[in-house]
Amino acid sequence: MPKREAIVAVLRRGGRVLAIRRGPGVHRPGYWQPLSGKVEPGETQEQAVVREVREEVGLTVSPLAKVWESETDDGLFRLHWWTADATTGEIVPDPVEVAETRWVTPEEFLTLTPVFEGDREFFERILPGL
Repeated sequence: MPKREAIVAVLRRGGRVLAIRRGPGVHRPGYWQPLSGKVEPGETQEQAVVREVREEVGLTVSPLAKVWESETDDGLFRLHWWTADATTGEIVPDPVEVAETRWVTPEEFLTLTPVFEGDREFFERILPGL
């Protein structure tokens, strides 16, 4: 079965990254992660970044660069990791998808629990080089 395509939006503001805790209406609630979501048919990855961020936290962002690819731990999705600028705007979380938000340093992200192993790898190995 082919993998579904999804994006991960690494939103940066002043040396911090937006972390969300998955809300009650999504698979595997309670996990901390960067924003993510499926790429819809006919949509580019950049369009998916803009749409997912707007839907989940109400911010308008500009995708900057694709910086990594990984797979979900269940093997169902190929994740396309994008950095994006979120320099202004108030966070308005979708209560179904997002239980909590925090602007964290990469070091602070690694102390959150639970987190997915792929997210941990990104914050330990990829993000420091960006």
